[in-house]
Amino acid sequence: MEYHDATILVVDDEGAIRYSVTKTLERVGYQVVTASSGEEALSILAERDFDVVLTDIRMPGISGVDLLAQIKEQSPDAVVILMTGYASLGTAVESLRLGAHDYLIKPSTSEDIRESVRRGVERAHNLQRRRQLLSAIRSNVNELSRQPPIEPPMSHSTVVRPVHEYNEAATVTNSTTMAIGPLTIYPGRYQIEVEGKLIDLTPTEFDLLLYLAAHRGRVVPCSELVREVRGYSIEENEAREVIRPHVSNLRRKLKNAGQDPNILVNVRGIGYRLNEPN
Repeated sequence: MEYHDATILVVDDEGAIRYSVTKTLERVGYQVVTASSGEEALSILAERDFDVVLTDIRMPGISGVDLLAQIKEQSPDAVVILMTGYASLGTAVESLRLGAHDYLIKPSTSEDIRESVRRGVERAHNLQRRRQLLSAIRSNVNELSRQPPIEPPMSHSTVVRPVHEYNEAATVTNSTTMAIGPLTIYPGRYQIEVEGKLIDLTPTEFDLLLYLAAHRGRVVPCSELVREVRGYSIEENEAREVIRPHVSNLRRKLKNAGQDPNILVNVRGIGYRLNEPN
């Protein structure tokens, strides 16, 4: 899946490489800005955001690894891809430790560059959706805390209500955690806590739980979950097969922590919903 509105910052001290990589990415629709040094890249990044930063490692002044470290310090979710013509195991390990998304060996083929950037852009957009979802949940929780609950009228018809009507059991504990019933959620760590027990989640499991939490009270089709959590669109029957193992893993982890795994309810033939935790 290509994101043709994605913006890429290419950083390399060699003009020929900047030109070649730029053309490689522009041919498939990306918007590309270039920088000839780490210092120039930081100046550009101070003015605007990019979906992906693609940078050489060996440059005069600020190296690509130093640039990666500074970018991650300012924006932990930034997606950075490193390129080098002098590969070493130590540099690769250090780059991944600092949070590099990928590590390319020059000269890289156009296909390798585009595929690495495609995965990076998909990762960036998934992180953006997560931030938007967390912001929406926190905003709705704060709104609820200022207003007395309103008893909805009885109805025999199914009505899709605004997200804030599904968040009565959610509370924000501080700026970096959130509680939904007995579950404490740690957004930046992909962890939840149940009765003092920390549970590590994969990014997909984490996003899946948050999306269902934001839409409590209705059954969410699997195709919607794949689109909003994974970032691409497929048919419902295929989406069911994609989502099922993630739900199974979530249930298993909740059960191992002593939490009722049936808070994740499968409504056969329709999708999944999050039961109101006790």
